[in-house]
Amino acid sequence: MQSLSVCVYCGARPGADPAYMSAATELGTALADAGLRLVYGAGDVGIMGAVARSAQAAGGQTFGVIPAHLIAWEVGKRDVTTFVVTETMHERKKVMFMNADAVVVLPGGAGSLDELFEVLTWRQLKLHHKPIYLLEVAGYWQPLIALIDHVIAQGFAEKTLRDYYEVLPDVPALIERLTR
Repeated sequence: MQSLSVCVYCGARPGADPAYMSAATELGTALADAGLRLVYGAGDVGIMGAVARSAQAAGGQTFGVIPAHLIAWEVGKRDVTTFVVTETMHERKKVMFMNADAVVVLPGGAGSLDELFEVLTWRQLKLHHKPIYLLEVAGYWQPLIALIDHVIAQGFAEKTLRDYYEVLPDVPALIERLTR
């Protein structure tokens, strides 16, 4: 039987705060320890690489998806359990999402935010019911949460938008939510 698969969106850079890399390493290990398969962007750099390396080191299954044009830039991690090369970024996002039962978002840049808002929009439009979790690391998501509240206050979204994602304070709380 296939274990639960968790799509992790996160930065291809380590970020300014060492807590980001630490959380990524902790998450990869915890996913493997819980028997959850990591689905991610197949890069071996930044937070993305830290999640995958720690999941592998703990004996976890890893499913990496990368577009051909990013293999060199993101140092495509070919030693994952499953390595998929796509033609486009859109295809990458689709393959990652379709092979996951839940989505977790760690700190990241424009790409991570793009991935988050795409699945959040799909959830709002009732195109899926997969849980979306933001892993709070060193207050990273607080400005985004404030922006979403502003969008709602200004009448551009219903209050129910807040129901489509959950902010979790740490890796243990996240794993508890994923495995219950």
